[in-house]
Amino acid sequence: MKKLRRLPDLLPHLREGRYRLGPHVAKHMLQEGFTELDILRALEWGRELCIYPEDQRMLVLGYMVFPPRLRLPLHVVLEYAKPRHVDIVTAFIPKEPYRVYSRKRLAAILRFDGALEEVRWSLPKEAYPAWE
Repeated sequence: MKKLRRLPDLLPHLREGRYRLGPHVAKHMLQEGFTELDILRALEWGRELCIYPEDQRMLVLGYMVFPPRLRLPLHVVLEYAKPRHVDIVTAFIPKEPYRVYSRKRLAAILRFDGALEEVRWSLPKEAYPAWE
């Protein structure tokens, strides 16, 4: 099984400059007007939205901060297949920045065991409509 790595495990690689920018991220940087430093700051203070263990990739949500009060979300996809460096696959400003994953949705995404979520009924089961 491939080793699952988390964002805190990858941050030392980024701080030490052991990362590569892919051509896709360079294209988005030119089109959307952010810099390599914006990506690194977003990763430094970002959080994992989703981990794809089969691809050894993760989606990180960070923010580009423009003083005094403007924060723009930035999604960054990292690949950690190689142990000594991190590939920054792509980075982009989401089309709908007001959408944020709820904690419940995030917990469902991050489940790796394939188990179904437990459902608890607050009323008797007969009170709920039948599911088709």
